[in-house]
Amino acid sequence: MGAGSTADFIRMIAVGAIPVVFAITLHEVAHGWMARRHGDRTAEMLGRLSLNPLRHIDPMGTVVVPLLTLWLGGLLFGWAKPVPINPRAMREPKRAMIAVAAAGPGANLLMALGWALVLRLAAGLMETLPVAGDFLVQMASLGISFNVLLGIFNLLPVPPLDGGRVLRGLVPESIGRRLDAIEPYGLIIVVGLLVAGVLNRVLGPLFLVARELVFLLAGVKGG
Repeated sequence: MGAGSTADFIRMIAVGAIPVVFAITLHEVAHGWMARRHGDRTAEMLGRLSLNPLRHIDPMGTVVVPLLTLWLGGLLFGWAKPVPINPRAMREPKRAMIAVAAAGPGANLLMALGWALVLRLAAGLMETLPVAGDFLVQMASLGISFNVLLGIFNLLPVPPLDGGRVLRGLVPESIGRRLDAIEPYGLIIVVGLLVAGVLNRVLGPLFLVARELVFLLAGVKGG
């Protein structure tokens, strides 16, 4: 790997570190926060409602996988340590789990909107502070894209993804038990769909529409 490529890779890490780490960790914090609102204090008692990323980092999912996908130039992806949830401690657990599951992708949408506002401010720096402005524009753009992608991906109706848990809370119990039986194989199903190219065909258009909606809501021009 040449010096130029190494410098570009280091710059990508500098640009992506904050958006990626906070997108992944605050997604998990949102699950724990919503669980507490519904009576489950498990995450709170274990210190997992902290905004300190170190409490949520999974060495593989938060560090190795994002760095590897950056290095290979593929789809930037990652995850944090799942926040422990105890549905039995919740009031109306079936309904509560819908809100808990939806909270993670919801947090990613809010973060995407936040990064869109940063992008709007950064664009104003381009003339007076071009280097800083360009850096912030790249960081904010990545923050928008990564949060939108993470939010949409987690809404896939396949357990144990958040969308699968939302679906579990909406369907009759007889169907819910079938979803429970699928859950141990859910990630294998997702990987299979990814390898087959199905996820790209499904998520690609949704990603573009959702990202443009974020730009529209924040009043910034899409990129």
